[in-house]
Amino acid sequence: MRQDPTGISRSSPLRPLPNLIFASRWLQLPLYLGLIAAQAVYVVHFLLELWYLVLAAMGSQDALKHLVTSIGYNGEGIHALNETIIMLVVLALIDVVMISNLLIMVIVGGYETFVSRMNLEGHPDQPEWLSHVNASVLKVKLATAIIGISSIHLLKTFINAANYDTKVLVAQTVIHITFLLSALAIAFTDRVMAPTPHHDTEEL
Repeated sequence: MRQDPTGISRSSPLRPLPNLIFASRWLQLPLYLGLIAAQAVYVVHFLLELWYLVLAAMGSQDALKHLVTSIGYNGEGIHALNETIIMLVVLALIDVVMISNLLIMVIVGGYETFVSRMNLEGHPDQPEWLSHVNASVLKVKLATAIIGISSIHLLKTFINAANYDTKVLVAQTVIHITFLLSALAIAFTDRVMAPTPHHDTEEL
């Protein structure tokens, strides 16, 4: 660190090797761009499934057959939408939205934390969670998002339980509980490792 004549501290230029190592963080940029492409695929998938749902509600048998196949429902003798099929399709759409939210957290939070500042301070659309995000907070938020996605999958499985083997139901329940315990462990570890705030006291 050095000071200019105005008294403002300025960082010294990095030497070539540290500068190269530090600049290597930009190698992550194609990864985040790839996730943006994956986000676009999810948007197309969401719109297609929603379109099939609308067509099935209007009486299209081909759209109904597609929905029944995509949700793994027992379609024998099904000629019209019923509450269970609608619920399973809507849960599948919610699942896509939650995974999309997870992608946004990884893309925006990861870029801000590991690549470069986005300078969104004061922007009206700045996500509330981004103002205090760091590697630890991002870990906990991702774990929480994964639990939400797992919950939706588990709910879909139980609604359509007749078409699943008991072993599948037990396995999905165990996996969900494992995700939950893992998230609790991550949050607890983060809390234990967080530095204890130091309050200076002044004698009057």
